[in-house]
Amino acid sequence: MDYNSIFEEIKREINLDVKHGKVADYIPELAHVDPNKFGISLKCMDGQSFSMGDADEKFSAQSITKVFSLALAMNHFGQKVWSRMDVEPSGTSFNSLVLLEYEQGIPRNPFINSGALVIADMLVEKLEDPKGEFLEFVRNMTGSRDIDYNYKVANSERDHGFRNRAMANMLKSFGNIKGDVEDVLDFYFHQCSIEMSCKQLADAFMVFSNKGSMLGTKEKIITKQQSQRINALMLTCGFYDEAGEFAFRVGLPGKSGVGGGIAAVYPSEYSVAVWSPRLNKLGNSVLGMKTLELLTTKTGMGIF
Repeated sequence: MDYNSIFEEIKREINLDVKHGKVADYIPELAHVDPNKFGISLKCMDGQSFSMGDADEKFSAQSITKVFSLALAMNHFGQKVWSRMDVEPSGTSFNSLVLLEYEQGIPRNPFINSGALVIADMLVEKLEDPKGEFLEFVRNMTGSRDIDYNYKVANSERDHGFRNRAMANMLKSFGNIKGDVEDVLDFYFHQCSIEMSCKQLADAFMVFSNKGSMLGTKEKIITKQQSQRINALMLTCGFYDEAGEFAFRVGLPGKSGVGGGIAAVYPSEYSVAVWSPRLNKLGNSVLGMKTLELLTTKTGMGIF
């Protein structure tokens, strides 16, 4: 497959000069990002990589990191993870409090904020150095040491994370956060602040394309079954209340973040990450969605 030529076709068709969407500004530090950035990187099972644009530039991964924290929690807790949350699409915004109240503190899935906070609580309880061990886990998945937290973003999230703080306290009131709320929030805000490039995200997500193993070393990060479960959740819950739209248009398991990134996988074929900071009203990258739709259309490669 000539991915370089396909990328060039996609670039012409999406028209980077069209300014649809807006950069996330509810986290003030994210509002400083150049809205015209665009990058894509794809990694194949044979080890080949193809990139275009700002694929080497790091950006705030935000909710994409929820996939990593879930994988780490499944490593430590196995099936016990699902005793504290469900695996259903929410049909509401990623930071909604409504369903959490209605369903008595059981988040619909681990990719909305309430679910990710419960995962954070589990990791804070289990790990001796939660932030350090989580960062090492992500670095190991990419095979790169050049990944770190952006402390300015983490502090910005802490200073303006009123809804997440309300959510964490509501979870605590229902007994679904066991530890100290502030410790859980501190981990969560740092988790979301991790900066990665499209190339690094494509490397990390190859684990979910390769049945839980690193591509080069064959090191087992998660089990084959855990990888399958995470892919299923990414397909049904990975895009807030636009998961159905992404499955319909793109046809790949994936996860988006309000930093403008999207990472997706075609199991046993490739992983891909795209970055464009302008978001639609549901918090997903406008050009990222369009780019991946064109990718699966032009290659004829999707899971359906």
